[in-house]
Amino acid sequence: MNKVDAPIILALDTDEIATATAWIEATSNSVDIYKVGLEFFLKHGTDGLRELRAVRNFELFLDLKLHDIPNTVAGAVRSIRELQPRFLTVHASGGASMIRAAAEAAPDISITAVTVLTSLDAAELSTMGIELAPLDFAVALARNAVSSGARAIVCSPMEVAEIRQAVGSEVEIITPGVRPTDSALGDQSRVMTPREAIAAGANFLVIGRPITSFFAQSPQAMSERALQILESLT
Repeated sequence: MNKVDAPIILALDTDEIATATAWIEATSNSVDIYKVGLEFFLKHGTDGLRELRAVRNFELFLDLKLHDIPNTVAGAVRSIRELQPRFLTVHASGGASMIRAAAEAAPDISITAVTVLTSLDAAELSTMGIELAPLDFAVALARNAVSSGARAIVCSPMEVAEIRQAVGSEVEIITPGVRPTDSALGDQSRVMTPREAIAAGANFLVIGRPITSFFAQSPQAMSERALQILESLT
């Protein structure tokens, strides 16, 4: 599988620039897109991202999960537009007007709607007053988000097939809830193996600890782990 076809998005779940840089360098032969979330962005901001991209010009999955009134979200999107992320996340539960405002604020960015967090199960949703099953809730959120301008969806792999059927083939589906068979679940409740998630219809897999934990052994071990997972998809 060529690097340009690689469906792995590596999660840079660290607040240290040196660590994130080392992870990027270790996976340069298997990963093109890197996820930066709140942990890193709140500490280092746009300057930190520029520093990472000075090492290697990668495509960015900016995982901020914006969720506020439409005007505030639109302003937030405009404030980071110069970073040119490929994907920028918003919470699908923010509603149609919020998602539309985000999409209109940056038509060159793929506004990516997060449906039901993979750490949530039916019991957790019920305590929040949501009686829909995770699958039904995620599908409803995805349909509404796409009709409001979202071009990508984040969901559990357990919902990928149904969401793909609901939103069509043009929408990119990204799933963070993947674990190789030899990896611990961590804080994920609804998971599949990487190969199962791709077979279900996901375009991209967000993977963090099952790859980054190998850096403690060596950069080479981390590189080999990423390639191992990538090759398991063929």
